[in-house]
Amino acid sequence: MAHSLSAKKRVRQNAKRRAINRARKSAIKTQTKKFLAALTAGNVETAQQEFKTLVRKLDKVASTSTMHKNTAARIKSRMARRLNQMQVKAG
Repeated sequence: MAHSLSAKKRVRQNAKRRAINRARKSAIKTQTKKFLAALTAGNVETAQQEFKTLVRKLDKVASTSTMHKNTAARIKSRMARRLNQMQVKAG
């Protein structure tokens, strides 16, 4: 257990940061699931909208220290590839 005042404050800050980071990561996971659900349903327009929203959320989270920029870029690339494959099959 922390004894000094600064250590106690750091514990409080860490708890707050952890909650914020978890919420952000959860939002990313939820949006990814929505996008993948639209892909499996075969709905191109919905998938495109969900992809756009996913990219926006990933960029916002990557601009903070919650997620590294390369991690967000990797996820965007993988999801874009899936969307393109679906469009080729549908088109």
